Amino acid sequence: MSATTADVAPRKKLSPRKRSQRVRTAQYVLLGLLVLLAVLFMDGHQIQQVFLRPDMIAKTFSANLPRALMNTVLYTLGAFIFGLVTGTVLALMKLSQVGPYRWLANIYTEFFRGVPAIIVFLAFNLLPIAFPGVHLPWEPYGTVWTALGMVSAAYMSETIRAGILAVPKGQMEAARSLGMPAGMAMQRVVLPQAFRIVIPPLTNELVLLTKDSSLVYVLGLTTSDFELTKFGRDLANANGNLTPLIVAGLCYLVITLPLSYLVRRMEAAQRKAR
Repeated sequence: MSATTADVAPRKKLSPRKRSQRVRTAQYVLLGLLVLLAVLFMDGHQIQQVFLRPDMIAKTFSANLPRALMNTVLYTLGAFIFGLVTGTVLALMKLSQVGPYRWLANIYTEFFRGVPAIIVFLAFNLLPIAFPGVHLPWEPYGTVWTALGMVSAAYMSETIRAGILAVPKGQMEAARSLGMPAGMAMQRVVLPQAFRIVIPPLTNELVLLTKDSSLVYVLGLTTSDFELTKFGRDLANANGNLTPLIVAGLCYLVITLPLSYLVRRMEAAQRKAR
């Protein structure tokens, strides 16, 4: 008896687009299940009492929260300005034809990029012990601006140096052909263009500085000089509730989210300009 073999239709392969859609759908389903499980098993009342107690929210706002928020902004802006000026000088030193300038700038950058910022704060906190009678002006702001700004300058210098190198060399040559000295050409022609290029990454550095300002607590500040993290932690410890710390964290978002949005807009504008 002869057997006939039926033709088996080959299985149709999914297109990359269909495969991607199925993977994405599976991810959404998994995420939905995880959220559902979290809602089913969490104790909403307990979470609200520990993290978002209404009376503690009111107490946090009445316990000098605006002052702590203002201190955080002042610490951040002062350190950013210090870091921007110092970072620009370091970037120019790295591009200098004078060898010792390049070596000093590279040593500075590698040192402060490799040392944790909290170590720098501790070192500045011990400065009066090592050098009796030496005090930075406008304490504690002077110490915070200098310590945090020195760390920030190490990172900004690399960003600014990259921005200077991104400016076409013809800009400098054109300025020199008009009789400008090299220093004036760098100041009036190259640096303005370089800063337009590096504004988004510098704004990211401002966001990082805002969060790094939480390390100020190691300086042993008075109550009127507290930044958000120290303020929220002390109030949380005093009341045995985490609501003040959560409110302080939300205040950081009030600062950083608009900056992050601004960075995205500037990057998008730069992409369109290209």
